[in-house]
Amino acid sequence: MEAIRIQKVVEKDGEIRMKGLPCKKGQHVEMILLIEPPGTPGSAYVTADRLRRSTLIGLWKDRLDIADSATYARQLRERAQNRRGRA
Repeated sequence: MEAIRIQKVVEKDGEIRMKGLPCKKGQHVEMILLIEPPGTPGSAYVTADRLRRSTLIGLWKDRLDIADSATYARQLRERAQNRRGRA
């Protein structure tokens, strides 16, 4: 079964509208709704401006043990992808 993630904001009580799904008439689908509790931090979408203003950019700039942050980040990703127990 293929999984598709769509994040929506409910605009009208009790209704969620979705268009452009890769489904055909008569095809069976299963929908699972995960509802965020009130007060949950907003959108999962991060704009370039929000990212630029965040503390993530330049996070490693003062680390003396990291000479090349791009190489270090690549090595971290490779280690995470090659961990034992990955499904």
